[in-house]
Amino acid sequence: MSTSASAKSAIIEIKDLKKTYIMGTQKVDALQSITMDINRNDFLALMGPSGSGKSTLMNLIGCLDSPTSGDYVLNGTNVSTMNDGDLAEVRNKEIGFVFQTFNLLPRLTALENVALPLVYSGLSKSAREEKAAKALDEVGLGDRMDHKPNELSGGQRQRVAIARAIVNDPSIILADEPTGNLDTKTSIEIMMIFEQIHDAGNTVIVVTHEPDIAEHAHRIVRLRDGLVESDQANTEVVRSSERQIKKIETL
Repeated sequence: MSTSASAKSAIIEIKDLKKTYIMGTQKVDALQSITMDINRNDFLALMGPSGSGKSTLMNLIGCLDSPTSGDYVLNGTNVSTMNDGDLAEVRNKEIGFVFQTFNLLPRLTALENVALPLVYSGLSKSAREEKAAKALDEVGLGDRMDHKPNELSGGQRQRVAIARAIVNDPSIILADEPTGNLDTKTSIEIMMIFEQIHDAGNTVIVVTHEPDIAEHAHRIVRLRDGLVESDQANTEVVRSSERQIKKIETL
């Protein structure tokens, strides 16, 4: 792909991104220099061993932290030098998060948890609940809306978390080890949901250390020592095909 074509379709443009932490008298270069574009409707897996910088890069992409230097343009806006308040606004509008530990509020129902990102949207309560119900339907939990997290299985809780991530129609879905607390069968089911979200036109970024999970992505980026070690198209994408269904049935 040419540079102009890539820039035209890029939803994320990262150029010479660096992140340095000062720990006492020691300087730690978590990211040495990262340059990459992520295009609209990419399905990307971000991989790397402990200390590779993948968590730091995820935090920067998710606008949870700011780089020491370099540029990060998200959906046409340079967020590199934004303050915490502006970053929070960008996060709420542009990014849907899915975490390994689900991060659901235990006293709220599935519907109430999913509706939370819409609180500052200006929508009425009924409109928020309608959008939340639609998102839960999309992840196959339309019959569990009134259940609280402790009344749901781990896989169902992660489905609620995914519904919460997509309810605000964000520019990107950013999932951090989304299957880390799940068994193999449930992990496959969750990745099939991410496939459906991607097929609907969304940009999906999954941070994982599990090769089996990364194989669902169309592009795999590997980090090592704060640098991009490899950035390759996944030519044998694992899809929600008959062999996936059969694998689930045998587990």
